[in-house]
Amino acid sequence: MSRSASPDRALLQPPMKDRADLPMLAVKRPLLIGVLNLLIVIAGIAALMGVEVRELPNVDRPIVSVTASLPGAAPETMDSEVTSLLEDAVARVSGVRQIRASSEENNSRIRVEFNPGTDLDTAASDVREAVSRTTRDLPERVEQVTVVKADQDAQPIMTLAVLSDSYDQASLTRLVENDIVPELLAAEGVASIEQFGTRARQMRVSVDPARLNRFGLTMTDVAAALRGAPFDVPVGSFRSDAQELVVRAEASAVDPAQIENVVISGTTRVGDVAQADFAPANATNFVRLDGQPIVGLGVVRQASSNTIEISSAIRADVERLNARFDDVRIDVVSDDAQFIRISVREVLITLAFTIAVVIGTMLVFFRAWRPTVVPSATIPVALVGVIAGIWLMGFSINLLTLLALVLATGLIVDDAIVVLENAQRLQNKGLGRRAAAVLGTRQVFFAVVATTAVLVSVFVPISFLPSEAGRLFREFGFVLAVSVIISSFVALSLVPALAAKFDLATDDSAPGRLAGWGHAANHRYESALRRCLDRPKLVGAVSVALAALAALLYTQLDNELVPDEDRGVITIDATGPDGVGIDFMDGELDEVEQVIAPYLASGEIESTFSIVGRYDPNRVRVTAQLADWSERDRSQTEIVEELNPPLQEIPGSRTNARGRGTLSFGGGGDGIEVALTGAEYPTIYASAQALATAIDTRSEILSNPDISYQPTQPQLSVQIDRQRASDLGVELDDLAQTLRAMVGGDDLVDLNVGDQAVPIFLTAQAVSVTNPSDLRNLYVRGSGGALIPLSSVTVIEEQGIAAELDRTEQRRAIEVSADIAAGTPLRDAVDEIERLGEEALGPGIDMLLQGDAASLEEASSDLLLTYIFALVIVFLVLVAQFESVTSALVVLLTIPFALAAAVFALFLSGVSLNIYSQIGLVMLIGLMAKNGILIVEFADQLRHQGRSVREAVEEAAAIRLRPIVMTLISTVLGALPLILASGAGSEARQSIGWVIFGGLGIAGIFTLFLTPVIYLAIARYGNPRNVDLARLHKEIDEVDEDLAVAQV
Repeated sequence: MSRSASPDRALLQPPMKDRADLPMLAVKRPLLIGVLNLLIVIAGIAALMGVEVRELPNVDRPIVSVTASLPGAAPETMDSEVTSLLEDAVARVSGVRQIRASSEENNSRIRVEFNPGTDLDTAASDVREAVSRTTRDLPERVEQVTVVKADQDAQPIMTLAVLSDSYDQASLTRLVENDIVPELLAAEGVASIEQFGTRARQMRVSVDPARLNRFGLTMTDVAAALRGAPFDVPVGSFRSDAQELVVRAEASAVDPAQIENVVISGTTRVGDVAQADFAPANATNFVRLDGQPIVGLGVVRQASSNTIEISSAIRADVERLNARFDDVRIDVVSDDAQFIRISVREVLITLAFTIAVVIGTMLVFFRAWRPTVVPSATIPVALVGVIAGIWLMGFSINLLTLLALVLATGLIVDDAIVVLENAQRLQNKGLGRRAAAVLGTRQVFFAVVATTAVLVSVFVPISFLPSEAGRLFREFGFVLAVSVIISSFVALSLVPALAAKFDLATDDSAPGRLAGWGHAANHRYESALRRCLDRPKLVGAVSVALAALAALLYTQLDNELVPDEDRGVITIDATGPDGVGIDFMDGELDEVEQVIAPYLASGEIESTFSIVGRYDPNRVRVTAQLADWSERDRSQTEIVEELNPPLQEIPGSRTNARGRGTLSFGGGGDGIEVALTGAEYPTIYASAQALATAIDTRSEILSNPDISYQPTQPQLSVQIDRQRASDLGVELDDLAQTLRAMVGGDDLVDLNVGDQAVPIFLTAQAVSVTNPSDLRNLYVRGSGGALIPLSSVTVIEEQGIAAELDRTEQRRAIEVSADIAAGTPLRDAVDEIERLGEEALGPGIDMLLQGDAASLEEASSDLLLTYIFALVIVFLVLVAQFESVTSALVVLLTIPFALAAAVFALFLSGVSLNIYSQIGLVMLIGLMAKNGILIVEFADQLRHQGRSVREAVEEAAAIRLRPIVMTLISTVLGALPLILASGAGSEARQSIGWVIFGGLGIAGIFTLFLTPVIYLAIARYGNPRNVDLARLHKEIDEVDEDLAVAQV
């Protein structure tokens, strides 16, 4: 070891004693350093109180939804008269990124997505303003144009069930609307409360058309009389000097008997031609909890709000409401926050394991507790300090930032190990504790700063990706960067301060199996390295061959947005034919429940929440909550795969089950969705059918295509002959009123019944209008008061229309979705549908990817940019630090081999290439560069002292073996708990874990053998810095001499 004593002693020149730097300060003033580190910890603890906890970083796209309803309007009417007008108005708002709209019977829904970073409140008020300017152009009877700060299609984050044995449905609905919903809406962050299974109270006036004809009256006469039923006129007040009397004129009819007593004309009253009574409104949907009918409430959160906070607030409200009402019970059926809480707990357990593994590794290597305690002290300072950074930058504690902390644990101790190991080496050589601490830190000071700068330069570009993925991993990148910066400060300040207090020298001559094994490994490595350095071409060729093999395997890896995740929730959707009623779908639900029954019996499914008539009468959605992760053997995906075959055999509807992932960007389930846009629906439909046929016949991986536009909804078209109507003196308004009341029923006016608005609902008696021909026998008033049958001014035709009309980017669109075969990556599905699209689509039809497929396109191109940025920045940082292109090049050339190692790890473990594993790859660039720097920097120092390239690199590799292996093992074993993770959200942790564990493990071999070989090949082309410095000193001395001579 005498050879390496010279460089260490060489640093003890007189000027070094006087140099004031961080290591010297640390040893001179240890209490100051202790206080500084303690302040970092205190800042972190204080921040812990204020930082919010959520599932993922706040990447919610700013989405605003606009809805409007026009009772009784057909989809075509909605599309041309309502949706297109509202869409044009909204499109003019600044910052709009994407607009999707759909028109159905009675209602129109528009989903407006803004550019990332747009303030949601501003966007919503801009949209409200735009919509209010257009309201006067809309048809008169358009009701409830609402603007909500959330995605209307968003899944509720919580589902509540309201059960009662003592209330009927109308009373329960009143209680829910008046007492329960307002209380829940007051919670911070709640956008809206969806109500399912509620039936409001109405005053139903059922008219008998035959009796109407007998009395010579029309529906318009009845409607006009009923509109006057709520008669309450504020008249004013009598005033005298002493008092004031308020006068109120009132003739309101508020109960059925009074309504029937309202005079229509002459002596004919409403009761003569109709029957009035209070009744619940017609059911638009049914809700069942485990088969029992209930009222369901869905809590939809505002974009950018915190799920856990909403969950806690709603649960507190539910407890209050349950205490307030004796005969009503509110249960929480599902709660997304539960998954988040469990996931966060799992990650914290993983973090504790990781810290234990890292400390254990150091204890094994240092073979003494003192040198182990010093780096261990850096862990709490850095981890707690990072929380202060998270709070300062406005980030949150979420699954990704916690994941960053788990990965950072290995990195945090790396710097401390490097510093301490060097101080220990110098103490072993006989230097005093203080001198060893100062010099040991100084020797590696540059290397530690360089590795920190490199790691930061890799993590920061991740944070500036423009897309969804970038905003998602911004916090991940920053947390890693901050933790590395804090740990390098701790390593260069606290570690030398503590090292100067401890006797770190180990007695290497003392017999011990571990010590013997360590020495043997050292010797084996040195001899193996010599062989490699003797045959550089062979080593280079083998490495390049391995890298080429990895490049081939890379193309074989599955490529998807996120790995399959087990959230413990399965959604089953059943869609019946267009035009079927809610009762038919109720029967379909019975069949779905039969398929689920065995799972409920076995306990794998805990409860089911079913909605018949969600959005449309022909849709059913069942949400099944799975048992806790620890209580079942099978994953969500396995249960879904087993459920699908029997579900798909149910006749009468298309039924499929799917799980839900964490990162569902903009709708899209497990399938793939595209929107075909064009000028007219029939031409787009032809292309959509061609694409669906191609998917069915020419695709192995896509199946079960579904076209959103199906012209199969039966429609009765009542064609009115304007000329005849005019000749006979029939008012079109009378016709409209009669048809509306007789077919769907008509809301006329609200009565005020005991502090409650109850609508008067005019309709035909159930038996009177049962088929289209009955409509012909209705009468309207013509000129001279004559009654004209509808058959004389109308023709009734039957035709098929589409139940839903979609628009994307303000163009008419038809959406085509298809299921992806199990185990097929999303990337392959996108390529497949694009290939089929090229063959099948007609001219003028464009195909736009929707949902996850669109996000994958963005994420893939952005990650490639990140790799390039990361490599370029690493190279520039290295050049700046080494002041040498060749040294930087040596480190840079080792990086592709690290990525190759990671590809092998992914291939062998069967993990797909998803967002998480890609982030692991970017991280690996930094880790690999870090290990390379340790060897290159030391070799440069040795060349600086006059060694040859070969001697310098051999010695540097031998001296650096222990810290490199220790840091490698601490980081690799630190990732081990991630791989062994189970429970909520473990799939994401496994993806990154495998990249770090396998990738770094295999890359370690490249670091130890390939880096010295590359250094040997390249470093000879650059001069060591001392040659340049000597030349500089010589030139300056010559100038000084010339000046001195000139002055003489």
